[in-house]
Amino acid sequence: MVKHLIKNISLIYLGLMLYSCDPLVNEFNDVENAVMYRAKSIAEAGARDTVKVMTWNIRFGVARLSFFGDGCGDRVILKKSEVYEGLEGLAAKIKLENPDILLLQEVDVQSKKTGYIDQAQWFLDNTDFNYGAYGSMWESQVILADGLGRVNTGNLILSKWELVNAERYQLALRGDQDGLTQYFYLRRNVIKAKVNMPGKPFYAVNTHLTAFATDDTKQKHIDGFKSILDGLLAEGKGFVAGGDLNEIPPNALKLDYCLEDQCESESYHSEGKYEHKEGAYFAPEITWLSPLYKTYRPAISLNEYGTYETKHFTHSPDDKLTLDRKLDYLWTNTKWLEGKTHQEATTLSDHIPVSAKWVVK
Repeated sequence: MVKHLIKNISLIYLGLMLYSCDPLVNEFNDVENAVMYRAKSIAEAGARDTVKVMTWNIRFGVARLSFFGDGCGDRVILKKSEVYEGLEGLAAKIKLENPDILLLQEVDVQSKKTGYIDQAQWFLDNTDFNYGAYGSMWESQVILADGLGRVNTGNLILSKWELVNAERYQLALRGDQDGLTQYFYLRRNVIKAKVNMPGKPFYAVNTHLTAFATDDTKQKHIDGFKSILDGLLAEGKGFVAGGDLNEIPPNALKLDYCLEDQCESESYHSEGKYEHKEGAYFAPEITWLSPLYKTYRPAISLNEYGTYETKHFTHSPDDKLTLDRKLDYLWTNTKWLEGKTHQEATTLSDHIPVSAKWVVK
């Protein structure tokens, strides 16, 4: 998760003056082509009756390092060696699980904070995938606030089969921000690509929804994600879909994580106050995932989640290793086998991968 990334408005104004000739921020079109990648060496894969799919928010490859953007840390620029160490841990787990389709969120592409490493290409060259489709959710020439510098981070689909007709769909911008903050803030999206498995093509869909909006932006994002799946269903296409939805299941027992997420300098629910931390209070939105559950099949069913809730938690904040909520999902319009939440990967990111075998339509 990413929060409070724009802190110093005066620096932003300075940046506007210095770089006024060219747009600082890529505002993106409503629909546009995804950025395509391929491995240096291609090992073609044949057709299968079942396909293993995994989703994982990889936290820019920085594992559990204390980081200013999504926790209580104050570090902004990470050492290249630290990022490579994090990426290598992720790659080792990915190779061990050997998914055929991998949906990644928070992938950095030549961002200053992670040593300008093109992580999309790095994963292709250090795992067993052949093709990739990338859609940025935040691309700016420079963010002067906090010395963040160049930023390009987003969603990535990795596949053993060729990806074609890959598109990036823009989701609604946050409605609870002033215009200047909104201009420099994240632009969430959905990435959709056709997977050219020989004789049995299907679609892969990946998203990462807003975490900290205080209005109905997250509901708009969920609706936007579902509308793309609805379109594939109407066309009779089989799909695998997923990502970090930043939302808990409708039968979750705990709705308030303000105390778990607060930093030492913060105080919530104290002295008679009932102030909620952004992104930590889910009661007003607890039913927002219900339409997805009613229409499509999750890799982890509501019954399975309700019976073994703690075994399917996929997130804990910052460097806290005790998992406390589920935010990550896989969906299809056909059938899953063997859905699994990989809690053994707790040290590799602040999110836990979810995988399942998909029965090809």
